[in-house]
Amino acid sequence: MRSSTLPSTFRRGAGLFCAAALLQVALATAVSAGAAESGRKSRKPQLAPEVAELQRAALAGGGAAELARSLSGEAGPRFAGSPGLARGVEWGVRTLTALGFEGVRTEAVRVPRWERGTAEGEILSPFPHASSLAALGGSIGTPESGIEAEVVATENLESLAALAPETVRGRIVYLGERMQRSHDGSGYGKTVAIRWGGAMAAAKLGAVAVLIRSVGTDSNRLPHTGSMGYEEGVTKIPAAALSMPDADLLEQAVASGRPVRFRLRLTSRMLPEVESANVIGELRGRERPEEVVILSGHLDSWDLGTGALDDAAGIGNVIEAARLISKLASRPRRTIRIVLYANEEFGLSGGKTYAVEHAAEVPLHQAALESDLGTGRVYRLRTAFSAQDAALAGELAAALAPLGIEHDPATPASGGADISPLRPLGVPMVDLSHDATTYFDYHHTANDTADKLVPADMAQATAAFATAAWILADRPALLGRVPQAPKAP
Repeated sequence: MRSSTLPSTFRRGAGLFCAAALLQVALATAVSAGAAESGRKSRKPQLAPEVAELQRAALAGGGAAELARSLSGEAGPRFAGSPGLARGVEWGVRTLTALGFEGVRTEAVRVPRWERGTAEGEILSPFPHASSLAALGGSIGTPESGIEAEVVATENLESLAALAPETVRGRIVYLGERMQRSHDGSGYGKTVAIRWGGAMAAAKLGAVAVLIRSVGTDSNRLPHTGSMGYEEGVTKIPAAALSMPDADLLEQAVASGRPVRFRLRLTSRMLPEVESANVIGELRGRERPEEVVILSGHLDSWDLGTGALDDAAGIGNVIEAARLISKLASRPRRTIRIVLYANEEFGLSGGKTYAVEHAAEVPLHQAALESDLGTGRVYRLRTAFSAQDAALAGELAAALAPLGIEHDPATPASGGADISPLRPLGVPMVDLSHDATTYFDYHHTANDTADKLVPADMAQATAAFATAAWILADRPALLGRVPQAPKAP
């Protein structure tokens, strides 16, 4: 492959992060040398030469961070259907072509189009306060003059459902559940229901609008946006998220015991859907080019920041991983396919379209991987393989161990959001979980910008994706299809 003609800093000295790399390798070696099992010292894993070279090159470089900076800076905010996403698609084609990938192309995807407009909110009584808030993605607007009503406050959807309709009717509902910070980001899944379902639940009880505490872990005066939902047959009401300090102040007003009145004005609206595209490029396999391993992330972002963490970082990780594999003396047996999806944030249009359009070749998909959780190091491996391929999980775990990655054999991989439509079709999945401790400080906010990228951590993540992709792509046999787990009653 020819060298990139893109960002000049992308080709700077390979020793950019040598010190960090040497420290990481030294720590991994020390842990391996010091561990004991059944009274015996463990040995450092013997890596295949290709895997050792990929890890060395990834840890010594900063290509993933440079790619993420390039995308987030040149394309800017990339919300579904926006000019920014069109620039992102152009960036993807230009970048993959310049890096020498084969079969670079776009595949059309229809995406929804929502316009944020402006957002204003203020506590009117028991004291005046102009609030920092943002419309939730998909929200309708308010009347031109806004909505003014008394606030009824509760914690989550469960406590809201327990309220008598007469206490909610004609009021603005506030949902104040707090997201808990966690290494694995699990607090998000436990809290995000208030964002998605708040307007539906409140409207069923007669509310005129809904406010939520932002689903995030920061204390900045910057609201977190994100998708919300409406239900057919249920009145649509406007929905907005308050920044953390403004949510605190609203709760303080409610706790005073005095009636709290709030005025909300949103000019958001839905527009007709438009055409966007997934961007695809390939490193064709030497023996079985028709069989593919997917490395993926999503091109789109929310419109408040520049989407550096969500998901330019993931895009950088997977492109750089594939680029490093292309530099090896020999290509893997199978094709590595980079898929840069359109519209993950506002309906998974890209992932759903890919699964439909590629249905005929899905049986030849060896596995799918996705990077979409920010700039953190990869700390955990999970897999979803058929019983006949169970031993492969251990092989991957051994190869990833020098990077400090733990193996969770008890929990099946779920796949990322964009590759989730492939899971019911039996495609094997590999989850390489990023450390999400600080990710939700910036997630879906104006603070999602390139200064938050951590190049050394991204280099480790690139090493992990390159390692897993190589092993999967070079394995002699095609992996078996993975049956769907039974649904809980």
